[in-house]
Amino acid sequence: MKKLIRYFLQGLVYIAPLAITVYVVYFIFSIVDGFLQQFLEKWLNAHIPGLGILVIFLLISFLGFLGQSVIFRPIKRLVLRMMNKAPVVKVVYTSIRDLLNAFVGKEKKFNKPVLVKVNTISNLEKVGFLTQENLEDLEIMDKVAVYFPHSYNFSGEMFIVPREHVRPFNMQPAEAMKFIVSGGVAKD
Repeated sequence: MKKLIRYFLQGLVYIAPLAITVYVVYFIFSIVDGFLQQFLEKWLNAHIPGLGILVIFLLISFLGFLGQSVIFRPIKRLVLRMMNKAPVVKVVYTSIRDLLNAFVGKEKKFNKPVLVKVNTISNLEKVGFLTQENLEDLEIMDKVAVYFPHSYNFSGEMFIVPREHVRPFNMQPAEAMKFIVSGGVAKD
């Protein structure tokens, strides 16, 4: 019974961030779209489907703009401090934030495609992204961290590999990601 509960909790950790994000976006969309449709029907006698999506996109973009402004930085620091004090929230929030920043933030992490020799006998190689070149904080020398996205999936694995098994791959990061995620069938 303990294993079942542990598996349930582990599954909850995997699904909760995605489910919460989908629910929040859907909830906000429902409120905004419902309000806009009522306003348009009452005052302009018009119905514009999907207007809520545009408004939410603009609102999120505006929040991104505010987040970069000097005025909003103290509020952002306060929210981050509060998030870092809640044990479970801290892990979930920082993991999601770091993953999103790795793809679209200022500190894009998946920008160094590499080929990694995963089998020295058959010279089998795998395409991945170099994410950390210095692992001294982990007391690991002569190794680097490489992230391997899964094909046809938006997940992946991170391996610590010997530095000599990693070599730069002459490909744009976006093209390398598309190549991997498509299972190697994407050409453009």
